[in-house]
Amino acid sequence: MIRAAAFVLLAATAATAQAPADFKVYDRPGDAGGVIIAEWKGLPGEEIPETARRIEYVISVSLSKDGEWKEIKRFPGTLQHKNEAPEIFGFSKSNETEHFIALKGLVPPPGGPWLGTGKSLPTWVKLEVISPAGTAIAGPLVAEAKPNWWAWNKTNVFVFILIFGVVTFWLISKARRNPNIFVRRIPGLDAMEEAIGRATEMGRPILYLNGLQSMESISTIASVSILGQISKRVASYDSQILVPCRDAVVLSVCQEVMREGFTAAGRPDKYREQDAWFITQEQFSYVASVDGLMIREKPAACLYMGYYYAESLLLAETGGATGAIQIAGTDSITQLPFFIACCDYTLIGEELYAASAYLSREPLQLGSLRSQDAGKIFIIATLFLGALTAAAGYPFVKHLLATF
Repeated sequence: MIRAAAFVLLAATAATAQAPADFKVYDRPGDAGGVIIAEWKGLPGEEIPETARRIEYVISVSLSKDGEWKEIKRFPGTLQHKNEAPEIFGFSKSNETEHFIALKGLVPPPGGPWLGTGKSLPTWVKLEVISPAGTAIAGPLVAEAKPNWWAWNKTNVFVFILIFGVVTFWLISKARRNPNIFVRRIPGLDAMEEAIGRATEMGRPILYLNGLQSMESISTIASVSILGQISKRVASYDSQILVPCRDAVVLSVCQEVMREGFTAAGRPDKYREQDAWFITQEQFSYVASVDGLMIREKPAACLYMGYYYAESLLLAETGGATGAIQIAGTDSITQLPFFIACCDYTLIGEELYAASAYLSREPLQLGSLRSQDAGKIFIIATLFLGALTAAAGYPFVKHLLATF
């Protein structure tokens, strides 16, 4: 029945070949240039798949109205609908029956293919429609791809950045007035004080590892920042901290951070540069050396902060065998289970980044941390609202999130 209806509709509405209605060609709005949009309404009866499959569209371009034409794309009436690009056309119901194509980089380099790169030129676009009723042509029409000053589909990002920035500065100002603003308690960080005190009482050192990535890694930066706060406490307790490093640059930064920590605690004379040293860049050679250090020195506390790979379990098992209290923090998802299984406390994911603010209570870090939490709450609430409204049959928020 559907096939028969398709034939009847096609015969009734396309007794003679006809060009699509409202064929338009224009520069894509809100981009950096180089893209031309061609759009048109589908033929009558195209909403029936059988009919749409019998219609073929051919897009050709030329640099002049009477010049040489180059075929760019050929596709059936079942493809290239405007609802496939909501970031350009939105979510109108009519988009399901209207077609479009984005023509990119229409610049013919000398002796090269049509789809090149460089400065765009005024481009003529022609649409051919091939159907059982014959062939019809729409156009040619001309358009030129130009860069735009403003990407309107990213306005929401600009607004969010402005709001986030205002909230961040406000929270930093609030933290300066009251450094004791609430930050969720993290047991692993509270236990560091206990670990340092335990090492002091036992007369044993603290072993601190920065992970196996270089100084460019965010997790290593967070780890070095935590080391600075730990160094202050170690200096005030008159204890010892050992920091074997895998990277020479990380070593230099660690030595400087430790020196500042001891100085801030009023004990610069207790700082020993040799307590942080370079071992090797080879992964398992480094791990073997650290494991040997654990067995020889028997540290009272082992702190693993940073990014780790397969060596995580080797380190944690050896540290556990020596009886040390172990606290780990990493954003390596694959290694978290091993640290959780072998360590007394584990900082999971972004808790590693929050640790420095938590320990230092420095207003700039505290305000930034609180603003990040506010941003996460806003995003979670928006996602929940989108799911709720979509389930109730009002997909506005869902469409907004899908588009932008």
